Amino acid sequence: MIQADKPVLVDFSAEWCGPCKMMAPILREVKQEIGDAASIIKIDVDQSPQAAGHYNIQGVPTLILFKQGKILWRQSGVVPKNNLVKLIQQYV
Repeated sequence: MIQADKPVLVDFSAEWCGPCKMMAPILREVKQEIGDAASIIKIDVDQSPQAAGHYNIQGVPTLILFKQGKILWRQSGVVPKNNLVKLIQQYV
């Protein structure tokens, strides 16, 4: 999926993480605003430790934006909706 021509935002998170719970509604709003221009997927670091290890996830939430398999952007912590929408629109 991250090899696609359209951007893919990956949310590395965990059930026990408070800030991750804050990101969930933000990501829903981002998806409503960007529609099919990009995909947003969530990866639970506890259920997929190999994926978390591969991308060296040190803390959650960590968001990584991919396009054609390349990492375009990466940030840990809660990111405001407007920042994410602008970021994704840059790469559509």
